[in-house]
Amino acid sequence: MDRVASPHFVIFPFMSHGHTIPLLHLATLLRHRFITVTIFTTPVNAPSIRNFLQDASISVIELPFPKDVHDIPPNVENTEKLPSMSYFYPFAIATKLMQPLFEQALSALQHSPTCVISDAFLGWTQESAKKIGVPTYFFSGMSVFATTIGQLLGIERAETISADESFTFSGFPWLKFTRNDFPPPFGDLEPKGPAVDFWIELGISIAKSRGMITNSFYELEPRFADYFNQHLGPKSWCVGPLCLTKRPIKAAFSQTDNNKQETWLNNKLTEKQPVLYVAFGTQADISAEQIQEIAKGLELSNTCFLWVIRQNVVEHLAGLEEKVKNRALIVKEWVDQNQVLNHKSIKGFLSHCGWNSILESICAKVPILALPFMAEQHVNARMVTEEIGVGLRIMPRNGSVRGFVEAEEVEKMVRELMEGERGEMVRKKVKELGENAEEAMKEGGSSWSTLDLLIDDACARKL
Repeated sequence: MDRVASPHFVIFPFMSHGHTIPLLHLATLLRHRFITVTIFTTPVNAPSIRNFLQDASISVIELPFPKDVHDIPPNVENTEKLPSMSYFYPFAIATKLMQPLFEQALSALQHSPTCVISDAFLGWTQESAKKIGVPTYFFSGMSVFATTIGQLLGIERAETISADESFTFSGFPWLKFTRNDFPPPFGDLEPKGPAVDFWIELGISIAKSRGMITNSFYELEPRFADYFNQHLGPKSWCVGPLCLTKRPIKAAFSQTDNNKQETWLNNKLTEKQPVLYVAFGTQADISAEQIQEIAKGLELSNTCFLWVIRQNVVEHLAGLEEKVKNRALIVKEWVDQNQVLNHKSIKGFLSHCGWNSILESICAKVPILALPFMAEQHVNARMVTEEIGVGLRIMPRNGSVRGFVEAEEVEKMVRELMEGERGEMVRKKVKELGENAEEAMKEGGSSWSTLDLLIDDACARKL
């Protein structure tokens, strides 16, 4: 491949584990192609990044996170540490205060950068890269499906009076959405406020970039990838699923010992007991009542399950472990989700439908039981169940996608996924797409080839 000598890619992840990990996988892939890689982050995030990479040849440069920022708790440098997601936009906006230091550090690099690959939430980096004459590529933590639908919502504004009345977009008439599928304020009839202003500013920066690097693979969502590149843009480069990147066995974001759950899963495999993995990510604010109702449904289902919960949820599940001790394991610390999903005893995933979780489930060939809560998760749930057919959905009692989910519905859908005919259908489909994912990441596959094209594009150094 004809490239300029010694390319140097600068990568700047957003300070959130779900956004950082895929970019660290990408950094690893770039190093495999003999590209120099420098990662920018903050002091609190740097140790876990170095630990994850286990690669001293990748430079990690620390920039101080802004101090004493209004509306952000002190000493918080990662979204996982925010008291609630209401702090998210002030946190994301505060990163812009890092711009002068980032520009100083860029200019001081001994090896001149070829390009900047930045998380889409760090839109201001496009301006910084332009100042030193290099192109920016923004990394998207969403599917092409969700990105396309989000852009179409801004173009073909839904005017349904009821937030639960369905509507379609002209390019995809078979897909039905409601305004409640979109997080507030974007589903409002007249969206406004800091979140809208933030996304408009991002959109302007992204439009000036060389394109979006997407953690997906073409075969998963071909018509959406084609539509996006032909009608919306900027160009989407599908280079995933990045979770299939080979990395050192010890690399992890935590030193937590996973032996307990591995032993338990091994026992269930010996007993020929299929297990449902349950996890709702680290960000969603779920009410105590809803958590208790989910727990009741899992208890009633008589299914074996492994549930990873956050510390602030523990008090809401008092007594559950005693009731289900022979067929469930409640885990209160970080686990390697990829490792759990790939265990042979896992036959289903009750998930919030974060994009990373969906990809990991597809790659592990495990069908999904969708229970979305926030961000683009409701749109992802539509994709999983209605477009690509790798999962089933738990629906709230009142017909609204944002309603309260009852235990009986959880019980019914868990049984259907693990034992029913529809569960068998989605299990077959997810196996097929999981195999497609593996092919995409192999040498000569669609994602492998797209990454080569991306590298060539960046090395052409055209702004």
